[in-house]
Amino acid sequence: MSASSEAGFATRQLHAPRPRGEVRSRTTPIYLSAGFPFDDFDQAAEHFADGGGYSYTRVANPTTAAAEELIASLEGGAEALLVGSGQAAIAVTLLGLVDAGGHVVAGASLYEGTRGLLTDNLARLGVSTDFVDDANDADAWERLIRPETRALFVESIPNPRNDLVDLDLIADVAHAHGIPLVVDNTLATPYLLRPLEHGADIVVHSTSKFLAGHGSVLGGAIVDNGRFDALRSGALFPHLTAPNRLGGPGYADRFGGRARIAYLRENVAVRFGPTLSPLNAFLLAQGVETLSLRVERQSANALGVASWLSERPEVASVDYSGLPGSPSHELARRYLPDGQGSVFSFTLDGGADAARRFVDALTLFTPMTHLGDVRSLILHPGTTSHSLRSAEELERAGILPGTLRVSIGIEHLPDLLHDLERGLAAIRGTAAA
Repeated sequence: MSASSEAGFATRQLHAPRPRGEVRSRTTPIYLSAGFPFDDFDQAAEHFADGGGYSYTRVANPTTAAAEELIASLEGGAEALLVGSGQAAIAVTLLGLVDAGGHVVAGASLYEGTRGLLTDNLARLGVSTDFVDDANDADAWERLIRPETRALFVESIPNPRNDLVDLDLIADVAHAHGIPLVVDNTLATPYLLRPLEHGADIVVHSTSKFLAGHGSVLGGAIVDNGRFDALRSGALFPHLTAPNRLGGPGYADRFGGRARIAYLRENVAVRFGPTLSPLNAFLLAQGVETLSLRVERQSANALGVASWLSERPEVASVDYSGLPGSPSHELARRYLPDGQGSVFSFTLDGGADAARRFVDALTLFTPMTHLGDVRSLILHPGTTSHSLRSAEELERAGILPGTLRVSIGIEHLPDLLHDLERGLAAIRGTAAA
C-alpha cells in the first residue's frame, strides 16, 4: 500500500513507497516490527486458521524464528520457542504442564530464582513442589511422585554447587510415570551436553548466558523433543488432547508429538506475553556462532582455576566436577567428556570477612550476578542471590559464609590466576607477587 504524491503530508509520511524487493543478507535480517501486513482479506483469515506466516511479533517473528531453528538444531530438538528471559522460559514451560492442584518434583540443587518460582509464585497458584536432596537416588524421586505430579525438574550443571545429576536415571523414573523431565541446560550448553539425548523431554536455557555469550541481551529458550505420547500421557495432560473450545481438533490431533511446544507457543507464551525482542534474537544468534570456541576455552580455563584453587591453603573446598576428587567426577566423565563448564563455587577459610577482602582485591574478576560472559565474574551467594535463605538452609545447600561463585571467562589463564592470588594475598594481609 502506498500513497500518491497528491496525498496529504500526514498520509504520505505513513504510506510513502518503501522498497519491497528481496535483498539478500549474509546474516538473518532484524525484522524489528510489531506486526506484519497481510496481502488481502483471505490471507488474514488463513493465518488465523492455520497459524502460517507472520502477523504479530508476540506470536512469531522471522528473526526470532531463525534463532529458534538454530537452537533447536544444536540441542537436537524438534522445535524451540524463544522468550524474554531464562526465568520466562521456565515459567512458560511449567505453566504449560501444571494445573492448579498440580505437583512438581525438583532436584534440591537449583538456581535460586527457579526455587523461588516454585516455592513462592507457583505455590500461590496451587502448585506444590517437593525437592529431592540426593538427585541421583532413583528411589527418592519415586517416593515423591504423586498422582498429580506433572513434571520433574533438574539442572544439568546445578548452580552454584556443580553437583551433577544422572539424567538417564531421572528420565527413566519420569517416563515410567508418563511425566516429562525438564532440564535447565544453561550452564552446560548444547556444546557440552544435550539432555534430550539422555531422555529429557524439554530443555530450557537462559540464553542471556553462554548462548549469547557477550552479556548484552536477555533471552530464554524452550526446546522440546517432539515426542509427546498422547496414549501414554494424555490422561495427565487433557489440555493437550481435548478438543478446542469450538469442538475442533486439539493440540495432539493437530501437532502430534509436538503438542507440548505448540501449546506453549500458541497458548501460554502468547497470552502471558514474555516476548523476545527481534534485536535480542539477532544478537543471540550472532553469539551462538562462536559458542563452541568460547565454551571450550572457558571450560579449560575453569579447570585450570579450580585445580589451582584446590591447592591453596586459604581455600577450604572447591566444588568443580572436573577435579578428580569431586563427588561428581565420574558423572562428569560420563556426561561432560568435552569439558565440565565454567561456573562453580569454592569456599574460603575465614568466612564472610575473608570473602569480602578477597573480592574487593580483584581487578579482572567482575562482581556481578551474570554468568556465561566472556569476562570472568564473581559473586558471594550468601549475601546476594541466596540472601533470603536461613543459615540452616544455606548450610544444607552447601553455601557457607566463605563460599564464592565464579563464572570463568576466556582471558589468559595466568592473568586470572594472578588476580586470584591478589585476592588470597588480601586475606593473608600481604602484597601479591
